[in-house]
Amino acid sequence: MTFSPDQLPGFSLARYRAEWLRSPRADLLSGVLVALALIPEAIAFSIIAGVAPQVGLYASFTIAIVISFVGRRPAMISAATGAMALLMTGLVKNHGLEYLFATTILTGLFQMLFGWAGLSRYLKFIPRPVMTGFVNALAILVFMAQLPQFVGANWQMYAMVVAALAIIYLLPRITRAVPSALVAIVVLTLVSIFTGADVKTVGDMGELPRALPPLHIPQVPLTLESLNIIFPVALTLCFVGLLESLLTAQLVDEKTDTTSDKNAESRGQGLANIVTGFFGGMAGCAMIGQSMINVTSGGRGRLSTFVAGAFLLVLILLLQGTLVQIPMAALVAVMIMVSVSTFDWNSLRTLATYPRGETIVMVATVLATVLTHDLSKGVLTGVVLSAIFFARQVSQLSSVSHADLPDGRVYKVTGQLFFVSTHDFVRHFDFAHPARHVVVDLSDAHFWDGSAVGALDKVVFKFRQNGIEPELVGINEASATLIERMGLHDKAGAAGPGIH
Repeated sequence: MTFSPDQLPGFSLARYRAEWLRSPRADLLSGVLVALALIPEAIAFSIIAGVAPQVGLYASFTIAIVISFVGRRPAMISAATGAMALLMTGLVKNHGLEYLFATTILTGLFQMLFGWAGLSRYLKFIPRPVMTGFVNALAILVFMAQLPQFVGANWQMYAMVVAALAIIYLLPRITRAVPSALVAIVVLTLVSIFTGADVKTVGDMGELPRALPPLHIPQVPLTLESLNIIFPVALTLCFVGLLESLLTAQLVDEKTDTTSDKNAESRGQGLANIVTGFFGGMAGCAMIGQSMINVTSGGRGRLSTFVAGAFLLVLILLLQGTLVQIPMAALVAVMIMVSVSTFDWNSLRTLATYPRGETIVMVATVLATVLTHDLSKGVLTGVVLSAIFFARQVSQLSSVSHADLPDGRVYKVTGQLFFVSTHDFVRHFDFAHPARHVVVDLSDAHFWDGSAVGALDKVVFKFRQNGIEPELVGINEASATLIERMGLHDKAGAAGPGIH
């Protein structure tokens, strides 16, 4: 019996080939552009994490190359990122580089388990306002990350940035044969070399590696103490990395009008981190900024991601002499373009027309992300606020009304009953009313949790204290099961009939 890749669940060999050969020319050019943009960021993220520049660079081309084969979101760029680097600083400072490599491998294992468990389906619980806030916050952070390049800069730096932006935005009006951002980098590099302009270059960002990363087994004792050190960091890196990766994948889906398998992407991210951990790199994830560069420059297939990683390796090992002369002004201009194109400008125009709750969620997501420089905290803030607003809105959909009959009173309960909506539930009943026969009609109500069942218990017991045994009618099957399991009023020792 022979095995074919087509036998893998959800895998199509024909589709996989198409994802490599979809638009080779555009993928090659956009991949080259992304590789150039990756270098200063990888170096900067290494500095944030407290490691040598080569750690971030090794991670960037290793992850990009691996994910181009095993990922399930073509055209998405994954590499070393700032959000992940921030979470590594304490580990590196207190325990050293070897523990970082071990943590990176464990992070990958967690991510693969996440994908195998199919947990990416919970991404649907992230509301649209949170996604919009996430994207806008990222655009702001990308722009803010360029500002340090202007500290102490001379007029030549400002002139080059303006010139690069002019090329980026004006060249497409003449031709789109080559990505305008790539043209801007080439032109400004030539200008910098031939004029001897006094501007900061890529070479000023830090020393670059001169050899391929060797296979390296992390030198960490295989003890419970070591596991206690790396486990919490790896778990945090796993969730932050997958959050950014899956949100980026969703954004690329929207930009390219395609779909992707998020669980398979989670497994791919995990495998990429495992590999980079064994080759001297730090944990990474999808990069929204670079992914947007790739997509806006025409990248659509796996080839663009592969070229980004492979060309980054070529630049570092073979073209380092030219690479170090690229002016930072050109790369800053590219990132400014990315921030402008990533920001959802339509969200500003709809602030006044959208429901107030959604506007607050979007703005809070942006503020939390920008203030903490942590996308995961911003998303968490937005999701929690959305849940609160949703619970408040749903709680207003429940009500209690009553009607007096010759032989008593009927209370009609409608809506969804849970911990928020039952806060004032009891006070809707008049326990001092002289009616001797009370019916509580629950045919249009649904009980969701113990708080709702507890509120019903209070109502029944208060009526009993006044010598009235309320009759509960119309309870649906699901609610009846919950009440039977959690309720007290119909249990042994509690006087009165059961639920019917």
